Amino acid sequence: MDSRTETTTTDQAPADPAATDDMLATQPVGYWSGRAHAAVTRHLRDAMAGVDVTQPQYWVLNTVNGGPVPPGREEVVDRLTPLADGPYDIARVVDQLLHRGWLRTDAGQLLHLTDAGEAARVRLRALVTEVRAVVHEGVSDEEYVAALKVLRRMIANAEGAGSS
Repeated sequence: MDSRTETTTTDQAPADPAATDDMLATQPVGYWSGRAHAAVTRHLRDAMAGVDVTQPQYWVLNTVNGGPVPPGREEVVDRLTPLADGPYDIARVVDQLLHRGWLRTDAGQLLHLTDAGEAARVRLRALVTEVRAVVHEGVSDEEYVAALKVLRRMIANAEGAGSS
């Protein structure tokens, strides 16, 4: 068997925030990925709150900016709702950004960033880059890529297990 795909069965221990390095292989990935998600999201959202912006607002600005063809409201809502805290959050964010003057609609009801919206997106990108530097302190790009590859594999494994 190829050593890159070889797996071993390791006993699953209960989550332990004080687990030593030699015990980490027994720790539940859901616990640690959940802790990472909560800590990083809280840190990012706290930084954004300091400039009166929410993470979903940043997502919408990037989504509207991100393609060769401007998206419509429903496309933005459909694309981002799986990331949001609730089913109506993204539609509300679009309304907030229209009201704030950071988005506008054209005659075909497609969404566009205004000059103020683009300036906000650029400022937020700088803020997010600063937050990323804090979160990634002491973690090389190679370590980060390796961690994401492992998480991708585990996601694929878990999603594949549910389909049999």
